[in-house]
Amino acid sequence: MKRILPILALLIALGGGYAWYTLETHDTSGMWQGWVEADTLFIGPETTGRLASLSLHRGDKVTAGAPLFASESEEAQAQVKAAEASVSQARAQLAAAKAPRERPEEIEVLLAQEKAARASLEAARLEFERAQTLTTKGTAATAVLDQARAAFDRDTAQLEQIRNQIAVARLPARAPDLEKAQQTVSEAEANLERIRRQASKLVVTAPTDGTVQEIYYRAGEVVNAGRPVVALLPPDALKIRFFVPEATIPTLKTGDRVTITCDGCAPTSATIDFIADKAEYTPPVIYSLEERAKLVFRIEATPVRPEALRVGQPVTVRRQGEPAHE
Repeated sequence: MKRILPILALLIALGGGYAWYTLETHDTSGMWQGWVEADTLFIGPETTGRLASLSLHRGDKVTAGAPLFASESEEAQAQVKAAEASVSQARAQLAAAKAPRERPEEIEVLLAQEKAARASLEAARLEFERAQTLTTKGTAATAVLDQARAAFDRDTAQLEQIRNQIAVARLPARAPDLEKAQQTVSEAEANLERIRRQASKLVVTAPTDGTVQEIYYRAGEVVNAGRPVVALLPPDALKIRFFVPEATIPTLKTGDRVTITCDGCAPTSATIDFIADKAEYTPPVIYSLEERAKLVFRIEATPVRPEALRVGQPVTVRRQGEPAHE
């Protein structure tokens, strides 16, 4: 009998330890505590400058593309005007290079000379033909024919020379000069586009829809590059963060639906989209039953109706369809 009592005591202790292990390491409630968090966007300027305008207030709702704030832009505007003037000058030089080498008035003079040369050539042609006829009939000397032929050749050459002068006067600049002028225009236009792009960065717009959560600077203050001016909360940035025991992790996966409840709000659904790979608590190398029970893993879920929740609000999370426990 005395030998049986220690055995019974050992069995009772083992049974109690097993019961404790089952209750502590296996989550049977299906409910966990969590809170609402958000991935807030902190928006600031890309360059250091004085804040010129800011018409926002905390709680304002903005749409994507709406202006949030602007830095001083007088210097940037002056740079844009200077770049525009450079583009105009380069284009004018290119137009001049493409234009005829001579002025229109000078070309008109050459055209008048061409007209006179044509008339003179026509007269020389008629005289040459008449001299040929008379020479054939024997009524004119050969010298007369030779003189008429020379006059005709002279006037033909003179007309050809004037026409060549007109063609040269109408030619644009040489190819290398044209290429250089075109390159100057391209460089000026690229510089203008770069300066305009830099100037546009002085006006910062909302990258997405959202609600203004905080404003860190006011108009007139100097803001360093990268420092946030506005904290913007997108509507889809709310997350439900909660922790579950180590033994529950194998029963959950991304895509599972959970039910969210909080004080004074109607239940809503959320989808698990993140399960941590590592436990939040790291016990000693040798895991005891007590230490294993303290292992918890972070889980995040996206609510279906984020507008019904507030950042920092405590919530209760349970499996989809799991009845609420008192």
